[in-house]
Amino acid sequence: MSDLFEKLLILRSPGVGPVGYEKLIRQFGSVAAVAAGLRQNTELVDSVMREMDLAQSLGVQFISDDSEYYPVGLKNIKAHPPVISARGNLETLMRPCVGIVGTRHATATGMRFVADLADGFASHGVAVASGMAIGTDTAAHRGALRANGNMQTIAVLGGGVDYIWPAENESLYWEIVERGVVISEMPVGFIPKGSNFVQRNRWIAGIAQKLILSEADLKSGSMRTVDFAIEMGRELWAVPSHPLDARAAGPNSLIKTGVAHLCSGVGDFFNDTKKSPENRQSQTENSDLEDLLLDALGSVPVSESVLAQVVKKSISEIKRGLVILELRGLIKKTDMGYVRI
Repeated sequence: MSDLFEKLLILRSPGVGPVGYEKLIRQFGSVAAVAAGLRQNTELVDSVMREMDLAQSLGVQFISDDSEYYPVGLKNIKAHPPVISARGNLETLMRPCVGIVGTRHATATGMRFVADLADGFASHGVAVASGMAIGTDTAAHRGALRANGNMQTIAVLGGGVDYIWPAENESLYWEIVERGVVISEMPVGFIPKGSNFVQRNRWIAGIAQKLILSEADLKSGSMRTVDFAIEMGRELWAVPSHPLDARAAGPNSLIKTGVAHLCSGVGDFFNDTKKSPENRQSQTENSDLEDLLLDALGSVPVSESVLAQVVKKSISEIKRGLVILELRGLIKKTDMGYVRI
């Protein structure tokens, strides 16, 4: 605990990030030596102690880069965060990992593709990392959560690990905490700024062994994540799309120049993707349920319980069907229930 406190004391000093931290350790020889000079700053000491107390009350854990739970890929990159905070199942960070990123303004088709891709990886024991933004990130996390198990996805946040952003993804946040893990390098309670998301993108690339780019224009933050992945020597894949759509410019350019492999689906990564008769039957049943739900929805909001009565399915089946339809952009949730778009 003392070692963690000393590391946080350095990292929470004004103007000190991963690069500054490394310089200070080299200059003074050890964490303890640097921290010794900072202990005189009572305001800083009190601030770190409050953060540690808050973290404990929220169930947030700190992970130093000498911990077995610290992501191996992240540890191996230059100027990685010496300490990250985490909320959820830490063992998720020990799994093989793929990063999936793309635009916040994803098409319904793009989101469905990403969700299926993430489901495939998670079903094969590979954690899916993304940034919990709306659009592509949301599809990646929700797709991974469709798979069975409790170590399916990693959300890397730009703010504190307890700061839920965007607000629309509050329910997703808690699902990830329950069945994956949320991580951040920022102090607990920290409200992010624009520059924090750039660094967040770097950590997504660092954690992942592979990075897959879905829809993204050439100047998007996702393309910055691609730059980081290239610098780190990560295996890069891109999902092609229609060339008249600006959201296709990023992935199509990477494929055209040979920087990225063309990603056509989970079959590019695993050899056992042929559906058994049972799986094909299940897939057909899911499609039938989606059609029934769409028929039952219109412009007037309908609750999950009412939908369950109308289509004669369980609440859990209804929820799964609604998530898929949301990802496809065919329905949306309101305060009163679901409506068809």
